[in-house]
Amino acid sequence: MEPARVLVAGSDVLMNELIGRTIAAIGALDVPAMASARARQLQLTKPPGSLGRLEQLAVQLAGITGDPLPDVSQRAVIVMAADHGVTEEGVSAYPAEVTGQMVANFLAGGAAINVLARAVGARVVVVDIGVRTPLGPHRELLARKIRTGTANFSRGPAMTRGEAERAIEVGIEVVQSESARGLGLVALADMGIGNTSAASAIVACLTGLPVSDVTGRGTGIDDATRVRKTLVIERAIATNRPDPADALDVLAKVGGLEIGGLAGVILGAASLRIPVVLDGFIAGAAALIAARLAPSSIPFLIAGHRSVEPGHRHVLADLGLHPLLDLDLRLGEGTGAALAMHLVDAAARIPREMATFQQAGVTDREAAPGAAPDDRVAG
Repeated sequence: MEPARVLVAGSDVLMNELIGRTIAAIGALDVPAMASARARQLQLTKPPGSLGRLEQLAVQLAGITGDPLPDVSQRAVIVMAADHGVTEEGVSAYPAEVTGQMVANFLAGGAAINVLARAVGARVVVVDIGVRTPLGPHRELLARKIRTGTANFSRGPAMTRGEAERAIEVGIEVVQSESARGLGLVALADMGIGNTSAASAIVACLTGLPVSDVTGRGTGIDDATRVRKTLVIERAIATNRPDPADALDVLAKVGGLEIGGLAGVILGAASLRIPVVLDGFIAGAAALIAARLAPSSIPFLIAGHRSVEPGHRHVLADLGLHPLLDLDLRLGEGTGAALAMHLVDAAARIPREMATFQQAGVTDREAAPGAAPDDRVAG
């Protein structure tokens, strides 16, 4: 029997029931909670605005969670892993089998993301959504394989529309399951050799930018390989003709299973009012897919960092997001998002733990005799 399908409000695109129901459940930011958070900032022992974007982030967290003093202490990094058929075209510096090998490294706790997640107190959730290499059972691995990697999208669609929808469903289901365990903050992470090619194709399709403007060096390819990579992506778009008005069509024709999974995590988290910390270019492409399906999901996103991949700055500009960090990172794995979790934690802790003027017995500058109005501005 065909799964039930729904027409999502504001869209002419039919989706399966879980995706449609999830999108419909995404609400607006909680305005009263944000007002309370702003009022709290004015009571703390500091000049108003002196903590800059940390204060803005605290207000955003209040709006997302509906709590003026949000608790983000329970954290997870969700790693979606999958392979890409386009690696047949020689677009990466590493062979495709590295995807499965790195998944094993994640499960053993030896990758960069494991180190950084431990530093911020986040659990790492590894999902096999489409790794080509057979992976044995492991208590820390979520086996959600849809297919053994995408097809070579330079010669035809990466996957079927049904598989693209299923990838988004997997992301929704995983974040729902993690929420049931306790989850106040989620970071997006990826593993998939060849996935910067898929991300570049998605970004070019959804933004209308030339492929050359959004295609970088990925795992560290040389100039000649970058030229070949650009030509392969251009051929893929010309061959498949993805519809930029239909994000599911774009995902199916030139995307990746892990990118679809991460888009689902975004939609699922937003529907549950859980803040989402984006990683780099791959997570950014997933965010574009999610944003096109549900623009209401954008306010739930926090840009963890800006990658050196040239397409990432275009993604952030399209979404209207400003990165918390800019460290010349290009590893993926959720490393930039995990580092940014330290700042999100700080933003949440300040209004919860910092003393007010009244509690500390400190005179508020606004009430001081002879204070000028400008004295309330930090600097």
